[in-house]
Amino acid sequence: MPSNAAADAKYCSDACRRHRVDDTDRDLERTIAELLDARARASSICPSDAARAIGGDDWRDLMEPARRAARRMVARGEVEITQGGSVVDPSTAKGPIRIRRPR
Repeated sequence: MPSNAAADAKYCSDACRRHRVDDTDRDLERTIAELLDARARASSICPSDAARAIGGDDWRDLMEPARRAARRMVARGEVEITQGGSVVDPSTAKGPIRIRRPR
């Protein structure tokens, strides 16, 4: 990322802004994009797919960071977050979510 990436970052919330984006966060975003690219355009993934891909046995510790990564990607218009097949507001979504490309 360019040196001014921090200034260009889009955050999903004040909590994300306070957390700051680190290498793991960037890896999760990249992994989400790669997983979606490897599937049919209409398919979705679970945040746990990205967490498992980079976290190995400790993937559960990456679940909230994976959800935050997805919310940042929503803020940039790269993905949508759904529940029950319907797009939901990522800042208020509770429970299991899916990530997909915008339709």
